[in-house]
Amino acid sequence: MQYGLLVMGAPYSTVSPHSALRFAHAIIARGHCLAGVFFYHDGVHNASSLMAPPQDELNMCQAWVELHQQHEVALDVCIAAALRRGLMSESEAQRHGKQAFNVAPPFELTGLGQLLELQQRSDRFITFA
Repeated sequence: MQYGLLVMGAPYSTVSPHSALRFAHAIIARGHCLAGVFFYHDGVHNASSLMAPPQDELNMCQAWVELHQQHEVALDVCIAAALRRGLMSESEAQRHGKQAFNVAPPFELTGLGQLLELQQRSDRFITFA
């Protein structure tokens, strides 16, 4: 079965990103395919490379990066929601004349079209808000 996930909660403010990550690992462990994860609203903060939680807490950004590295899961971030909240990739920072960027690769800034495509490709689409 093919799954898609929508993460709308900010790390450390809600449990939704942590629940989504645990769910992602669980479905992969059971032999299902994770087609991708789309980060929307405050969920875009999961893509911030500037996250520095205490050492005894899970670094959510790094945990998502590791999921991508281990299982090649696409990590798409809504570009409009990200820019509105001060998250930018290197190319967007240059385009907007900003001196810094903070979206960690392999997170990719994309449009809502990617969300619709993920929904269509997925047998099950689950929202973590």
